Amino acid sequence: MSSELNILVSVAEQTLELRKGNEVLHRYSISTAANGTGFQEGSYCTPTGRFIVSEKFGHEEPIHTTFKGRLPTGIWDPCECCEDDLITSRILWLDGLDEDNANSKARYIYIHGTNHEDKIGTPASCGCVRMRNEDIIELFELVPELTLVIIS
Repeated sequence: MSSELNILVSVAEQTLELRKGNEVLHRYSISTAANGTGFQEGSYCTPTGRFIVSEKFGHEEPIHTTFKGRLPTGIWDPCECCEDDLITSRILWLDGLDEDNANSKARYIYIHGTNHEDKIGTPASCGCVRMRNEDIIELFELVPELTLVIIS
């Protein structure tokens, strides 16, 4: 695992903290799954436990870039209504370290930007951890791959 940096996600508080040891460097509002927590494939639940950032996608892409299969596909226009659950700006792909969450990478559990920034602070995702686009870009630049992530 990488450096002293770690990420702590609180499902109860709908927050993500970037920490160095026990010092909170940044705190962000987030959105976890509308269906709550869980580990089952197809449950649309956010898994809990220990993870690492296994891969990062979106480096130097413009804000609001949309991704499909982790490849950039266009730019989302925030002025246009879009009900789809878009993955935008940056992706931190999580890999579970615990027996219960070991399927997280295969479930495509990410920390990513969203076109539903109005729902940040409430459980509304399909299992991933959603962040505001400016926030995920900032976090993306600060954390290397292999950073420890704890979702509780």
